[in-house]
Amino acid sequence: QVQLVESGGGLVQAGGSLRLSCAASGRTFSSYAMGWFRQAPGKERDFVAALTRSGSSTNYAASVKGRFTVSRDNAKNTVYLQMNTLKAEDTAVYYCAATQRLRVPTRRNEYEYWGQGTQVTVSS
Repeated sequence: QVQLVESGGGLVQAGGSLRLSCAASGRTFSSYAMGWFRQAPGKERDFVAALTRSGSSTNYAASVKGRFTVSRDNAKNTVYLQMNTLKAEDTAVYYCAATQRLRVPTRRNEYEYWGQGTQVTVSS
């Protein structure tokens, strides 16, 4: 089992940047592909980005491609989400998730473990 804790959320103006971190503990971090999802009030939890166990392959939602970058440091058991050129519509609670699948899933039910989330608010 793996435990995930997100950090780095906050309030930022439109056009600004934030970097989210997700620290993992428990079983070997490098055994998991990692993903980021977000959930705005009253909406479904949507896929944002994901990367494979080694970080060599990534996948992004169309709405964030070119603005967000997902990366990982297996030596630090941490995955990151660098968010640039933020927009008001990026406002949501951001969750990291882990899966033992080999590829980079985009559906919520393909991830076994979830963090508690971190709030990102972008003011326009």
